[in-house]
Amino acid sequence: MQLSSELEDKRTALSESVRGLGRTLVAYSGGVDSAYLAWVAHQTLGENMLAVIADSPSIARTQLEDAISFAKEQGIPLEVIATEEVDRPEYIRNDALRCFHCKDELFTVMEAYREKHAFASIAYGVNLDDQRDFRPGQQAARQHHVSAPLLDAGPGQAGDPATCRGRGLARSGTSRLRRAVVPH
Repeated sequence: MQLSSELEDKRTALSESVRGLGRTLVAYSGGVDSAYLAWVAHQTLGENMLAVIADSPSIARTQLEDAISFAKEQGIPLEVIATEEVDRPEYIRNDALRCFHCKDELFTVMEAYREKHAFASIAYGVNLDDQRDFRPGQQAARQHHVSAPLLDAGPGQAGDPATCRGRGLARSGTSRLRRAVVPH
């Protein structure tokens, strides 16, 4: 499937942004934005990237299994790491900052992994549309100096249906992903 020249230009800009991050960990949730970012990072960096997904009681088993399956189908290198946000009193409080505490835990664990395995950076799949909502996890990302290549690429990047279909990604529900059937 051919993408419009505007979307292809954004994809190129995204690849250049990702290339500039060097050896990168991608925070991967299994959602369409992080899946697209992981896919682009893998296409761009090859073995110099690693998708990282958290395994904790706060993630549904089916969501974790779907995300792992998708990464395997796409040949995206993946590491499953344990996070312990459920042990944090701030997270258990279940207030408006719960997302901050979850992301803070994720990025803390990813930072330790990054240092131990000599990765240069961490990136996550926040995009321009996410700026319209209250998303306290973005503050955690800023505090941990996590890059946001999709945000830098601007609107119409991962969330655009044509981009997702053209790259083999599609939404199924709100947080699940499925491999789209597209001609190769």
